[in-house]
Amino acid sequence: MPVLRTFAERIVAWQRAHGRHDLPWQNTRDPYCIWLSEIMLQQTQVSAVIPYYTRFLAVFPDVGALAHAPLDRVLELWSGLGYYRRAHYLHAAAMTVLEDHAGTFPRDAATLETLPGIGRSTAAAIAVFSSGERAAILDGNVKRVLARHAGVEGWPGAPKVEAVLWQVAEQRLSAADVEGYTQGLMDLGATVCTRTSPHCAACPVADDCMARRDDRIAQVPAARPRKALPQREIRLLLLEHEGCYLFEKRAPLGIWGGLWSVPECALADDVEVLVRTRFGATIDGSEALPAIAHGFTHFALTMYPQRMQVQRWPSGVAAPGWQWLDPAAALDAALPAPIKTLMRGLVTATRQPV
Repeated sequence: MPVLRTFAERIVAWQRAHGRHDLPWQNTRDPYCIWLSEIMLQQTQVSAVIPYYTRFLAVFPDVGALAHAPLDRVLELWSGLGYYRRAHYLHAAAMTVLEDHAGTFPRDAATLETLPGIGRSTAAAIAVFSSGERAAILDGNVKRVLARHAGVEGWPGAPKVEAVLWQVAEQRLSAADVEGYTQGLMDLGATVCTRTSPHCAACPVADDCMARRDDRIAQVPAARPRKALPQREIRLLLLEHEGCYLFEKRAPLGIWGGLWSVPECALADDVEVLVRTRFGATIDGSEALPAIAHGFTHFALTMYPQRMQVQRWPSGVAAPGWQWLDPAAALDAALPAPIKTLMRGLVTATRQPV
């Protein structure tokens, strides 16, 4: 048996014996299914993605079904997966495929990269798995594998460091079985060369890994430079009327863009005055619920829910961006994850025996 010498050969052999082979989006050449999985897997673990992917594909089995669906429906199915801009891009890309590519999903990396929400690495992955195109990928897990093995110092998100890693990725690209090599890199980063406590004894390229040689596995790659996250606080207005709560549709752009959420205000605002002036309603009783902490990439948010019984709601007042939902029905709507958790708590509370 020939000795496996190159980095790529060892990765391919390891993937065949130890890699993942039964994920729902594997064993297909359908670029739509591969694209859907790649977008969902961005900054999200496989275990969290699988149920979303399965439900999404059942409702939108092809790009045409997704393109013709209302964005609200797409957001409903995405609700809880986070990073909601991905869902907006997903819908926009589907419509682009329908309009500019006659509904045929592209398979080459160059064309794929022109679609909304698809960057260089994602385009390459889709092209590799759908058509066998020889293209290098560089997602988060692969950056870690290559940085450690090649001894590339610094934070991989820094432009100069990322440029070096792209060079390494291109140089090591497999000449044969590019699909096995690409999947192997992904699998190795996800299951063996993990951020903490990597399993170096099980790694097929450990013998010439520079970070291991220099005892710098914990330092390579470098972590993102830490910055103190700005702290923000808001009050959530849980306006309850006849067993339902008022929801507002958020603006298309920004945090939780296009999702339904409860109204908000500043902590210093007089909620009774605000409800009266903004909605023309009066409230009868108010209850502060436990605060909710939620982290975003660029800031940390603490939300203070205020549950209020609406005594009088002006008849005929129903703006297009409002809807009344009972907590159980709200769980099926396109809500941000913390708001859905809040509604789930209200459902549980109403079911408690007196």
